[in-house]
Amino acid sequence: MAGNSDPLTPRAKLAVTAGKAVAAASRAAGRGSGSVIGGRVALKLDPDLLARLAQSLDVVLVSATNGKTTTTRLIAEALRAAGPVVSNALGANMPAGITSALAGNSDAKFAVIEVDEKYLAGVARDTDPKCIALLNLSRDQLDRAAETRMMAEAWREGLAGTKAVVVANCDDPLIVWAASSSPNVIWVAVGQMWKDDAWSCPSCGGVMQRPGDDWFCGECGFRRPTPSWALSGDHVLDPHGSAWPIHLQLPGRANKANAASSAATAAVFGVPPQVALERMYQVQAVAGRYDVVQFMQRDLRLLLAKNPAGWLETFSLIDPPPSPVILSVNARGADGTDTSWLWDVDYTRLTGHPIFVLGDRKLDLAVRLEVAGQHFQVCDTLDQAVQMCPPGRIEVIANYTAFQDLRRRVGN
Repeated sequence: MAGNSDPLTPRAKLAVTAGKAVAAASRAAGRGSGSVIGGRVALKLDPDLLARLAQSLDVVLVSATNGKTTTTRLIAEALRAAGPVVSNALGANMPAGITSALAGNSDAKFAVIEVDEKYLAGVARDTDPKCIALLNLSRDQLDRAAETRMMAEAWREGLAGTKAVVVANCDDPLIVWAASSSPNVIWVAVGQMWKDDAWSCPSCGGVMQRPGDDWFCGECGFRRPTPSWALSGDHVLDPHGSAWPIHLQLPGRANKANAASSAATAAVFGVPPQVALERMYQVQAVAGRYDVVQFMQRDLRLLLAKNPAGWLETFSLIDPPPSPVILSVNARGADGTDTSWLWDVDYTRLTGHPIFVLGDRKLDLAVRLEVAGQHFQVCDTLDQAVQMCPPGRIEVIANYTAFQDLRRRVGN
């Protein structure tokens, strides 16, 4: 919990100083922000540093397959109504990056921390969070991440008996299974567009029944809990039944869902929904996502989509045909090297759009688009793709490292 006493030992202070020095050297060498290498060095010098840094903070952890970076940003913006916030806003979401973020701000009252799914239980042990927001679980990085049922089980075991208030999406059966071991859960109804990872019961393996927005297992009785918060169109319904309007600069239904979860989380800290939602309007882009940039005299909107659920949500918010679409896919370490997930994406949703394909794995994507009956052209560079695009704003959709490549090329 937040307090004014200095929790850092001399060893911890040395670790923080060394980590900052290494991070600064990494930035000076042009090797990125330096947050990860700085955090690794700091944790090497003091393995308990993350726990020490978190002692004086009210901590919120945010984890999910999709939407955690944006939701972290929205919660941080909302909580600034109640005091200074430190956050890993650039998405360095493993222990080293989290440690760097907390070490960089000694005046904060709150820490709003995005956490990679694999590390959630460990980070929760170290940081003693007051609140944990769980948004969704779906297939992602098949060669790196556990199968979704195994991930839900790991969360369920790791968070069992936690003192934290868990804010959880009641429309995702995997999230409900993961959160149900926690004694204090606030259920939020935000919907679930991608259902292909949630047709079997995580409790018994039976077939899930999904009438309308409801779901239940006919074999063991595991079922959707009753929410106390809900997304309803362009409003958030609070536990008292009041409807609060959502006004975001971020596009799409998925971000309204993120705002609803963020409002429920902010309320745990006493920030009223109206105040929280008004503050969220300030967020225009998140680490380059949703930015509209000028490149070669054209408007490009940069969109990140890393897995089938993310691509499905992204397709729902792009401009209608015949707006041109550039797709870029890599398969580097940070993406996962297995591209078989491309076959789980419904590319028929792009029918009518002129499509241009690039990235390290452009030929993998080209095969998938051909099978989906789409018309496309393979390009070697972004410049070539933009030159070939017909008039109109260009929607650029890329997975993680491809997105970073594009941002560097357009100077974003």
